[in-house]
Amino acid sequence: MSLDADTCYRALAARDPRFDGLFFVGVATTGIYCRPVCTARTPGPDRCSFFRSSAEAEKSGFRACFRCRPELAPGNAEVDAVQRIVELAVASIEEGYLDDHSVDELSESLGVGARHLRRAMVDAIGVTPVELAQTCRLALAKQLLQDTSISIADVAFASGFSSVRRFNAVFRKRFAMPPSKVRRGRSGTDRLRLRLDYRPPFDWPALLAFLEARAIPGVERVDGETYRRVVAYPERGGAGVVRVALDRGNALLVEVDAELAPALTKIVARLRALFDLDARPDAIATHLREDPLLRPAVDAQPGLRVPGAFDPFETLVRTILGQQVSVRGATTLTGRLVERLGVPSEHEEGLTHVFPTARVVAATSAEDIASIGLPKKRAQTIRAVALAFEARALTPRGVDLEAFEAQLVALPGVGPWTAGYAAMRVLHHPDAFPAGDLVLEKVTGSSRAALSARAQAWRPWRAYAAMYLWSLATKERT
Repeated sequence: MSLDADTCYRALAARDPRFDGLFFVGVATTGIYCRPVCTARTPGPDRCSFFRSSAEAEKSGFRACFRCRPELAPGNAEVDAVQRIVELAVASIEEGYLDDHSVDELSESLGVGARHLRRAMVDAIGVTPVELAQTCRLALAKQLLQDTSISIADVAFASGFSSVRRFNAVFRKRFAMPPSKVRRGRSGTDRLRLRLDYRPPFDWPALLAFLEARAIPGVERVDGETYRRVVAYPERGGAGVVRVALDRGNALLVEVDAELAPALTKIVARLRALFDLDARPDAIATHLREDPLLRPAVDAQPGLRVPGAFDPFETLVRTILGQQVSVRGATTLTGRLVERLGVPSEHEEGLTHVFPTARVVAATSAEDIASIGLPKKRAQTIRAVALAFEARALTPRGVDLEAFEAQLVALPGVGPWTAGYAAMRVLHHPDAFPAGDLVLEKVTGSSRAALSARAQAWRPWRAYAAMYLWSLATKERT
């Protein structure tokens, strides 16, 4: 993506939140870089340099602003025209992949050479994988230092650094001050509290209602305007609870139990996907409003999001359990599966289990799975999915939309609707579409073939079009 300086400066002068996260501005006279929504006095155009990412700005010698906090800026969604391989690499790095793996292992998981990956990332976003990982670690560390009172050692390890000494050295070099100076005068809590920013508008009530109807008993729940769930990463930390609520200033407030600090990078990345925080609601609305059928829904619900998946395996199993049954029926069945195979881990009222892993489900016979009240064929499908996850024959990492759907429909009992819906949630692809969805056919008054043809005009936002059409169908029933 190339940046036009005049366009960027106009957006900066207007402090337009729709450009937040799309570029950053470095100010020559201060050596600081900011988000385009920063409340500081707007510098003259001759003092501004514009960058595609915070990492690129830091590579050019600029330091992050402590007022607008660039580490909180929304990221770029898949539709921002970055090469697919770079998007996948960036998503992995932001999830902390390089904290435990090498660049060679990352490139191998994406099916490319390490040299090709480095060159592609530099061309697309201006930095190498290692440089991006360093920026991600420092951004999270800076946020934890400012917003929590956990020890500096815990900040270092939670941010992905292998030693406190290395963390102190890198932080001092980047910010020209030690971590202790950032912490000085700050008061926080032992529970980790983070802001996750998004681009407005954001229909939080609609997103919560969607998740509440499908919340897995014992694992997740919605209380009022707060989403809560049990999270467990044995390899990076213990089990604990994550809580998410709407905050002021176009952000969500996230509270994470201290036991989960070592897995914080991964948790943040998955929450951004679950709540679709990197979406471009302005671009989506502009495009979908061109269809007269969608226009009323888009106008009535600005900022409708496509919920992603916090845990890909969990969401895929929940999707299969929803085949040919109501949403409520699928929720009941998923709760039974959790009671039978999940790990007890009671933390708060209503949060009692960790969802069973693919390994546990794969080791369970189809007959035992069916005992929760399933047809045997569907139980066999769930076990086949678990086996595929265990063998890494099915993965949302490193595949495009068509490849992911092909992986799914190759499994017994998985059809186009399941593959399309799973691609919406698990792959979190903005152009996924649940072909053959009866509700979509009814609300549009179209046959399957006619709906598929009409949906071509909604690309690359077909997943959002499906959400808007489902919302229309819900309103028609009420």
